Amino acid sequence: MPNFLAIAVFATALALPMLSPGFAPPAQQPQPPSDAELQARADKLIANQHRNEQFLDEYERIERQVDQTAGMTPKVLEDRTYRIVPTGTGTMKILDSDRGKPADPAEYRKQLQLWEQTLELALKPNDSRAKTAYAKFEKKKKDRAELINSMKEGLLRKWIGQETISGHLCDVIQLDPNPEFHPHSTLQEAITRVTAKVWVDHTATQIVRAEAHVTRDISFGGGILGKLYRGGVFAFDQSEVAPGVWLPTRYQYDYTARKFLFTFDQHQWIEVSRYRRIGPPKEALALVQSELASGKSLTADP
Repeated sequence: MPNFLAIAVFATALALPMLSPGFAPPAQQPQPPSDAELQARADKLIANQHRNEQFLDEYERIERQVDQTAGMTPKVLEDRTYRIVPTGTGTMKILDSDRGKPADPAEYRKQLQLWEQTLELALKPNDSRAKTAYAKFEKKKKDRAELINSMKEGLLRKWIGQETISGHLCDVIQLDPNPEFHPHSTLQEAITRVTAKVWVDHTATQIVRAEAHVTRDISFGGGILGKLYRGGVFAFDQSEVAPGVWLPTRYQYDYTARKFLFTFDQHQWIEVSRYRRIGPPKEALALVQSELASGKSLTADP
């Protein structure tokens, strides 16, 4: 089955919704950077994004995920809040509330116990199950890293000005497919079918806001496994959650896709908050064991 989240990762790596009330243009536009300056800033931006992704694997956070219908007056289909926790081989979702109603305490404890068991397994590298989980996790990280690096060749960059968003002076970069790029994977092929706009903090060289548009259908497994149709939009916001660490604070997905024979629409937004670094599996295990022993949640303060 095609992983449509991977396309969202692509949007994350690239490049939020169109200009919002937080936008304010600078009084006077500066001279555009030279090609060499733009390349140097792109290289630094990619290095920063790689570093951010490494930190993401050691942070827990709270995600409110809302699925809704399309249109001017959307109807909420699902509204759930999860505690996203690292496992050493990825993350797991612990249901915190459903439409504002807190999760059943007994069920919440079961989820904590499952997290504990997953961390214990991650600390047994010779266990065959752990080896399999680590191999899948490393492949996923490698694919994401290669995708980010592929954008240097797969996309043409154009500086189109500066804008101030949420207090950040940003360089605005337009990204369009490079006709000379020859993809070697499905995700690299996606690069040739997407345009994007990225707002980059001028001082920190970090993504503040980004938006990617699917301009041509993207097929998976030759179209047999599924297809992501033209017109899809993937967007996100990012902010500094610790000194030098910038992580997503909002995602938005609006697209039509087909999985095998079934076509569906996805309209979802995710708000991310309360980041807290809890470290590698050994540190995370100590935290969840303390939480289970006390019977009191140790999630970050609001």
